[in-house]
Amino acid sequence: MYFPSYRPRRLRKKENFRRMVRETKLSVDDLVYPLFATFGKNVKKPINSMPGHFQMSIDNIVKEAEKAQDLGIPAILLFGIPDKKDESASGAFIREGVIQQAVKKIKDKIPDIMVVTDVCLCEYTSHGHCGMIEKGDVDNDITIEILAETAVSHAKAGADMVAPSAMMDGQVGAIREALDEAGYENLPIMAYSAKYASCFYGPFREAAESAPKFGDRKSYQMDPANIDEAMREISLDVEEGADIIMVKPALPYLDVIRRAREEFDLPLAAYNVSGEFSMIKAAAKLGWIDGEKAMVESLTSIKRAGADIIITYFAPEMAKLLRK
Repeated sequence: MYFPSYRPRRLRKKENFRRMVRETKLSVDDLVYPLFATFGKNVKKPINSMPGHFQMSIDNIVKEAEKAQDLGIPAILLFGIPDKKDESASGAFIREGVIQQAVKKIKDKIPDIMVVTDVCLCEYTSHGHCGMIEKGDVDNDITIEILAETAVSHAKAGADMVAPSAMMDGQVGAIREALDEAGYENLPIMAYSAKYASCFYGPFREAAESAPKFGDRKSYQMDPANIDEAMREISLDVEEGADIIMVKPALPYLDVIRRAREEFDLPLAAYNVSGEFSMIKAAAKLGWIDGEKAMVESLTSIKRAGADIIITYFAPEMAKLLRK
Protein backbone atom coordinates (compact mmCIF):
# COMPACT_ATOMS: atom_id res chain seq x y z
CA MET A 1 0.00 0.00 0.00
CA TYR A 2 2.11 2.87 -1.29
CA PHE A 3 1.27 6.36 -2.51
CA PRO A 4 -0.66 7.04 -4.70
CA SER A 5 -2.52 3.69 -4.42
CA TYR A 6 -3.36 4.27 -0.75
CA ARG A 7 -4.37 7.76 0.34
CA PRO A 8 -5.36 7.82 4.05
CA ARG A 9 -6.99 11.23 3.61
CA ARG A 10 -9.79 9.66 1.56
CA LEU A 11 -11.51 8.52 4.76
CA ARG A 12 -11.00 11.87 6.49
CA LYS A 13 -12.79 13.98 3.89
CA LYS A 14 -16.26 13.84 5.45
CA GLU A 15 -17.55 13.69 9.01
CA ASN A 16 -19.59 10.56 8.34
CA PHE A 17 -16.50 8.79 6.99
CA ARG A 18 -14.61 9.80 10.13
CA ARG A 19 -17.46 8.52 12.32
CA MET A 20 -17.58 5.20 10.50
CA VAL A 21 -13.88 4.39 10.91
CA ARG A 22 -13.34 5.93 14.36
CA GLU A 23 -11.42 3.42 16.47
CA THR A 24 -12.04 4.79 19.97
CA LYS A 25 -15.46 5.93 21.13
CA LEU A 26 -16.38 7.44 24.46
CA SER A 27 -19.64 6.45 26.11
CA VAL A 28 -21.46 7.71 29.18
CA ASP A 29 -21.17 4.10 30.38
CA ASP A 30 -17.42 4.70 30.82
CA LEU A 31 -17.86 7.46 33.40
CA VAL A 32 -17.71 7.58 37.19
CA TYR A 33 -18.44 10.92 38.90
CA PRO A 34 -16.54 11.78 42.14
CA LEU A 35 -18.45 13.72 44.83
CA PHE A 36 -17.44 15.24 48.19
CA ALA A 37 -19.88 14.74 51.08
CA THR A 38 -19.86 16.76 54.27
CA PHE A 39 -22.14 17.29 57.26
CA GLY A 40 -24.77 20.00 57.57
CA LYS A 41 -27.85 20.98 55.61
CA ASN A 42 -28.08 22.77 52.28
CA VAL A 43 -24.27 23.08 52.19
CA LYS A 44 -22.72 23.69 48.79
CA LYS A 45 -19.25 25.06 49.43
CA PRO A 46 -17.29 25.87 46.25
CA ILE A 47 -13.90 24.22 45.77
CA ASN A 48 -11.83 27.16 44.54
CA SER A 49 -9.31 25.12 42.57
CA MET A 50 -11.98 22.92 40.94
CA PRO A 51 -14.52 25.15 39.18
CA GLY A 52 -18.05 23.77 39.25
CA HIS A 53 -17.35 21.34 42.10
CA PHE A 54 -18.37 21.60 45.73
CA GLN A 55 -18.28 20.11 49.17
CA MET A 56 -21.94 19.21 49.60
CA SER A 57 -24.13 18.20 52.50
CA ILE A 58 -25.93 14.91 52.09
CA ASP A 59 -29.20 16.50 50.92
CA ASN A 60 -27.32 18.16 48.05
CA ILE A 61 -25.27 15.04 47.36
CA VAL A 62 -28.55 13.17 46.80
CA LYS A 63 -29.70 15.88 44.38
CA GLU A 64 -26.38 15.72 42.52
CA ALA A 65 -26.61 11.94 42.30
CA GLU A 66 -30.10 12.30 40.83
CA LYS A 67 -28.73 14.67 38.18
CA ALA A 68 -25.97 12.17 37.39
CA GLN A 69 -28.48 9.39 36.94
CA ASP A 70 -30.62 11.60 34.69
CA LEU A 71 -27.54 12.13 32.52
CA GLY A 72 -27.03 8.37 32.28
CA ILE A 73 -23.88 8.28 34.44
CA PRO A 74 -23.87 4.79 35.96
CA ALA A 75 -21.81 5.40 39.11
CA ILE A 76 -20.61 7.97 41.62
CA LEU A 77 -17.52 7.79 43.82
CA LEU A 78 -17.95 9.23 47.30
CA PHE A 79 -15.36 10.99 49.45
CA GLY A 80 -16.20 12.20 52.96
CA ILE A 81 -15.26 15.26 54.99
CA PRO A 82 -16.04 14.58 58.66
CA ASP A 83 -17.05 17.20 61.21
CA LYS A 84 -13.92 16.43 63.22
CA LYS A 85 -10.65 14.61 62.65
CA ASP A 86 -8.54 12.61 65.08
CA GLU A 87 -5.42 10.47 65.13
CA SER A 88 -7.44 7.24 64.98
CA ALA A 89 -9.54 8.27 61.94
CA SER A 90 -12.69 7.31 63.86
CA GLY A 91 -14.93 9.25 61.45
CA ALA A 92 -14.04 6.77 58.71
CA PHE A 93 -15.76 3.74 60.17
CA ILE A 94 -18.41 4.92 62.68
CA ARG A 95 -21.99 3.96 61.93
CA GLU A 96 -23.17 7.57 61.61
CA GLY A 97 -20.17 8.77 59.63
CA VAL A 98 -20.70 11.12 56.72
CA ILE A 99 -20.12 8.45 54.07
CA GLN A 100 -22.26 5.89 55.85
CA GLN A 101 -25.15 8.36 56.06
CA ALA A 102 -24.66 9.55 52.49
CA VAL A 103 -24.72 6.03 51.11
CA LYS A 104 -27.95 5.22 52.95
CA LYS A 105 -29.68 8.38 51.75
CA ILE A 106 -28.57 7.95 48.16
CA LYS A 107 -29.57 4.29 47.97
CA ASP A 108 -32.94 5.05 49.60
CA LYS A 109 -33.70 7.77 47.04
CA ILE A 110 -31.86 6.49 43.94
CA PRO A 111 -31.45 2.73 44.31
CA ASP A 112 -30.30 2.16 40.74
CA ILE A 113 -27.22 4.39 40.71
CA MET A 114 -24.06 2.55 41.68
CA VAL A 115 -22.42 4.02 44.77
CA VAL A 116 -18.68 3.41 45.08
CA THR A 117 -16.95 4.50 48.27
CA ASP A 118 -13.34 5.55 48.60
CA VAL A 119 -11.70 3.61 51.45
CA CYS A 120 -8.87 5.68 52.85
CA LEU A 121 -8.10 7.51 56.06
CA CYS A 122 -6.46 10.77 54.94
CA GLU A 123 -9.72 12.76 55.11
CA TYR A 124 -10.33 11.54 58.66
CA THR A 125 -6.93 11.75 60.35
CA SER A 126 -5.80 14.90 62.13
CA HIS A 127 -2.34 14.50 60.55
CA GLY A 128 -3.65 14.00 57.00
CA HIS A 129 -1.83 10.76 56.27
CA CYS A 130 -3.56 7.68 54.85
CA GLY A 131 -2.90 5.48 57.86
CA MET A 132 -2.07 5.16 61.54
CA ILE A 133 1.12 6.88 62.65
CA GLU A 134 3.53 4.90 64.81
CA LYS A 135 6.99 6.29 65.64
CA GLY A 136 6.62 9.02 63.05
CA ASP A 137 5.70 6.75 60.16
CA VAL A 138 2.55 5.15 58.73
CA ASP A 139 2.14 1.68 60.21
CA ASN A 140 1.02 -0.58 57.37
CA ASP A 141 -0.43 -3.53 59.29
CA ILE A 142 -2.42 -1.52 61.83
CA THR A 143 -3.76 0.61 59.00
CA ILE A 144 -5.10 -2.28 56.92
CA GLU A 145 -7.16 -3.41 59.91
CA ILE A 146 -8.81 0.04 60.05
CA LEU A 147 -9.31 0.06 56.29
CA ALA A 148 -11.04 -3.31 56.48
CA GLU A 149 -13.33 -2.08 59.25
CA THR A 150 -14.12 1.02 57.19
CA ALA A 151 -14.95 -1.04 54.11
CA VAL A 152 -17.34 -3.24 56.08
CA SER A 153 -19.07 -0.16 57.50
CA HIS A 154 -19.61 1.10 53.95
CA ALA A 155 -20.99 -2.26 52.91
CA LYS A 156 -23.42 -2.26 55.83
CA ALA A 157 -24.61 1.20 54.77
CA GLY A 158 -25.43 -0.13 51.31
CA ALA A 159 -22.39 0.67 49.14
CA ASP A 160 -22.31 -1.18 45.83
CA MET A 161 -18.52 -1.28 45.64
CA VAL A 162 -15.56 -0.22 47.78
CA ALA A 163 -12.38 1.36 46.44
CA PRO A 164 -9.32 1.16 48.73
CA SER A 165 -6.88 3.95 47.91
CA ALA A 166 -4.42 4.10 50.81
CA MET A 167 -1.68 2.12 48.99
CA MET A 168 -0.98 -0.07 52.00
CA ASP A 169 0.57 -3.46 51.34
CA GLY A 170 -2.08 -6.18 51.68
CA GLN A 171 -5.04 -3.78 51.88
CA VAL A 172 -7.11 -5.55 49.21
CA GLY A 173 -6.64 -8.96 50.82
CA ALA A 174 -7.54 -7.63 54.28
CA ILE A 175 -10.67 -5.94 52.94
CA ARG A 176 -11.71 -8.97 50.89
CA GLU A 177 -11.39 -11.21 53.95
CA ALA A 178 -13.31 -8.79 56.17
CA LEU A 179 -16.11 -8.36 53.64
CA ASP A 180 -16.42 -12.11 53.18
CA GLU A 181 -16.54 -12.75 56.91
CA ALA A 182 -19.25 -10.09 57.30
CA GLY A 183 -21.41 -11.73 54.62
CA TYR A 184 -20.53 -9.37 51.75
CA GLU A 185 -18.71 -11.86 49.59
CA ASN A 186 -20.51 -10.52 46.50
CA LEU A 187 -19.44 -6.90 47.04
CA PRO A 188 -16.72 -6.00 44.51
CA ILE A 189 -13.48 -4.15 45.16
CA MET A 190 -12.07 -1.54 42.79
CA ALA A 191 -8.43 -1.30 43.84
CA TYR A 192 -6.29 1.81 43.46
CA SER A 193 -3.55 -0.57 42.37
CA ALA A 194 -0.99 1.75 40.78
CA LYS A 195 -1.41 5.06 42.60
CA TYR A 196 1.50 7.41 42.13
CA ALA A 197 2.88 10.07 44.50
CA SER A 198 1.75 12.79 42.15
CA CYS A 199 1.65 16.59 42.27
CA PHE A 200 -1.61 16.41 40.28
CA TYR A 201 -3.63 15.72 43.46
CA GLY A 202 -3.30 19.30 44.70
CA PRO A 203 -6.88 20.50 44.06
CA PHE A 204 -8.29 17.28 45.54
CA ARG A 205 -6.46 17.94 48.78
CA GLU A 206 -8.27 21.25 49.03
CA ALA A 207 -11.57 19.54 48.24
CA ALA A 208 -11.10 16.73 50.76
CA GLU A 209 -9.12 18.80 53.29
CA SER A 210 -6.61 15.97 53.30
CA ALA A 211 -3.15 17.49 52.85
CA PRO A 212 -0.59 15.83 55.16
CA LYS A 213 0.44 17.97 58.10
CA PHE A 214 4.01 16.73 57.95
CA GLY A 215 6.18 14.92 55.42
CA ASP A 216 4.70 13.49 52.24
CA ARG A 217 3.23 10.23 50.93
CA LYS A 218 6.23 8.98 49.00
CA SER A 219 6.79 6.09 51.41
CA TYR A 220 3.51 4.47 50.36
CA GLN A 221 2.42 5.98 47.04
CA MET A 222 4.45 5.00 43.98
CA ASP A 223 7.50 6.70 42.48
CA PRO A 224 6.37 8.39 39.22
CA ALA A 225 9.47 7.00 37.46
CA ASN A 226 8.45 3.33 37.86
CA ILE A 227 6.34 1.15 35.58
CA ASP A 228 7.56 -2.39 36.32
CA GLU A 229 6.72 -1.78 39.96
CA ALA A 230 3.20 -0.78 38.91
CA MET A 231 2.74 -4.18 37.27
CA ARG A 232 3.89 -5.86 40.48
CA GLU A 233 1.46 -3.77 42.52
CA ILE A 234 -1.41 -4.66 40.19
CA SER A 235 -0.46 -8.35 40.31
CA LEU A 236 -0.62 -8.31 44.09
CA ASP A 237 -4.08 -6.73 44.07
CA VAL A 238 -5.32 -9.28 41.55
CA GLU A 239 -4.00 -12.11 43.71
CA GLU A 240 -5.64 -10.58 46.79
CA GLY A 241 -9.07 -10.45 45.14
CA ALA A 242 -9.48 -7.13 43.31
CA ASP A 243 -12.37 -7.12 40.84
CA ILE A 244 -11.32 -3.90 39.07
CA ILE A 245 -7.79 -2.49 38.92
CA MET A 246 -6.92 1.19 38.62
CA VAL A 247 -4.13 3.50 37.51
CA LYS A 248 -4.03 6.97 39.08
CA PRO A 249 -3.40 9.64 37.74
CA ALA A 250 -4.37 9.06 34.12
CA LEU A 251 -2.89 11.53 31.63
CA PRO A 252 0.76 11.50 32.82
CA TYR A 253 0.55 7.69 33.06
CA LEU A 254 -1.05 6.64 29.77
CA ASP A 255 1.87 4.28 29.20
CA VAL A 256 1.07 2.56 32.51
CA ILE A 257 -2.59 2.23 31.51
CA ARG A 258 -1.58 0.71 28.16
CA ARG A 259 0.79 -1.79 29.71
CA ALA A 260 -1.77 -2.75 32.37
CA ARG A 261 -4.30 -3.32 29.60
CA GLU A 262 -1.86 -5.62 27.82
CA GLU A 263 -0.88 -7.62 30.91
CA PHE A 264 -4.17 -7.99 32.81
CA ASP A 265 -7.62 -9.04 31.70
CA LEU A 266 -9.60 -7.54 34.58
CA PRO A 267 -11.67 -4.37 34.03
CA LEU A 268 -9.30 -1.41 34.14
CA ALA A 269 -10.15 1.99 35.62
CA ALA A 270 -8.18 5.21 35.26
CA TYR A 271 -8.59 8.25 37.49
CA ASN A 272 -8.55 11.55 35.59
CA VAL A 273 -7.52 13.42 38.71
CA SER A 274 -8.23 16.90 40.03
CA GLY A 275 -5.04 18.50 38.70
CA GLU A 276 -5.74 17.21 35.20
CA PHE A 277 -9.25 18.69 35.41
CA SER A 278 -8.15 22.01 36.89
CA MET A 279 -5.34 22.61 34.36
CA ILE A 280 -7.81 22.42 31.50
CA LYS A 281 -10.30 24.64 33.32
CA ALA A 282 -7.64 27.25 34.11
CA ALA A 283 -6.25 27.32 30.57
CA ALA A 284 -9.76 27.55 29.11
CA LYS A 285 -10.62 30.44 31.44
CA LEU A 286 -7.56 32.31 30.17
CA GLY A 287 -8.59 31.65 26.59
CA TRP A 288 -5.49 29.59 25.85
CA ILE A 289 -7.33 26.43 24.79
CA ASP A 290 -10.84 25.30 23.90
CA GLY A 291 -11.89 23.67 27.18
CA GLU A 292 -14.54 21.39 25.70
CA LYS A 293 -12.25 20.07 22.98
CA ALA A 294 -9.44 19.57 25.49
CA MET A 295 -11.83 17.59 27.73
CA VAL A 296 -12.88 15.32 24.88
CA GLU A 297 -9.33 14.82 23.64
CA SER A 298 -8.06 14.03 27.14
CA LEU A 299 -10.78 11.52 27.96
CA THR A 300 -10.46 9.92 24.53
CA SER A 301 -6.73 9.43 25.11
CA ILE A 302 -7.45 7.63 28.38
CA LYS A 303 -9.95 5.33 26.68
CA ARG A 304 -7.58 4.79 23.73
CA ALA A 305 -4.79 3.81 26.13
CA GLY A 306 -6.98 0.96 27.37
CA ALA A 307 -9.16 2.13 30.26
CA ASP A 308 -12.63 0.60 30.53
CA ILE A 309 -13.72 3.01 33.27
CA ILE A 310 -12.82 6.68 33.60
CA ILE A 311 -13.26 8.40 36.96
CA THR A 312 -13.46 12.07 36.11
CA TYR A 313 -14.69 15.43 37.38
CA PHE A 314 -15.70 16.09 33.78
CA ALA A 315 -18.38 13.37 34.00
CA PRO A 316 -21.49 15.64 33.90
CA GLU A 317 -20.06 17.84 31.13
CA MET A 318 -19.00 14.84 29.07
CA ALA A 319 -22.32 13.09 29.59
CA LYS A 320 -24.21 16.17 28.37
CA LEU A 321 -21.97 16.40 25.31
CA LEU A 322 -22.47 12.73 24.48
CA ARG A 323 -26.22 13.31 24.50
CA LYS A 324 -26.03 15.83 21.65
